[in-house]
Amino acid sequence: MKASRLVSVFAFPALLILFTAFPAVQELLLGSLFPGNEELIYPRSSLLQLLSTHLVLTAISTAAATAAGFLLGLFAYLEPSGAGRRSVAGLSGVAQTFPPAAVIALAVPALGFGAPPVLLALFLYGMLPVVVNTTKGFDSVSPRVLEAARGVGMNRIRQFSLVEFPLALPVILAGVRISAVINVGTAAIGAVAGAGGLGAPIIAGLVRFNPALVLQGALATALLALSIDAAFGLIADKTRT
Repeated sequence: MKASRLVSVFAFPALLILFTAFPAVQELLLGSLFPGNEELIYPRSSLLQLLSTHLVLTAISTAAATAAGFLLGLFAYLEPSGAGRRSVAGLSGVAQTFPPAAVIALAVPALGFGAPPVLLALFLYGMLPVVVNTTKGFDSVSPRVLEAARGVGMNRIRQFSLVEFPLALPVILAGVRISAVINVGTAAIGAVAGAGGLGAPIIAGLVRFNPALVLQGALATALLALSIDAAFGLIADKTRT
């Protein structure tokens, strides 16, 4: 494992915990950057509570997008004609065409305020990278490898589970990685629908013209995204060995 990878795997989560768990650290940093601000940290909830809400939103939406995206990508790969692949690509592309804020606004009348409309938006927006990378991953498996698997007597199920899926897994995980990082950033928009999360200080800071609150939420969101990206990078290294 590269030293830089090892450092990032531990450094970013450590900085995230240090910044979110200790209000004194937040006040020290933000106070040095914005000495004239009377309100330096978000008063309604602790940043650690907002982080936990943000993690739940990201985890649920990414898990759902991964499951749906993998199944759609697998269908596109196994479907013999090109029509299935074009349909899946079109469907997932349309799902990501709508901005998350628009999806949330349209879903609020039907689903109400809170987590449901935000989860729907994150699910739709995070599905495309998984679909694309699933098809790319399976397409990258060499026909010679498949022919060799059939030559040793493997049936279709064993060929898929022992050959195709393990070889495609690193590419699929790269799609999940992209989806997770996208959802971390996009989940911040959920604060406008009352879902909470690290977007709450950002929205409050924009409304109150308070850059300290904006930076409080933005810095925590960035550290979370970097932590998740580093974790998936570690997993990717393990799958290649």
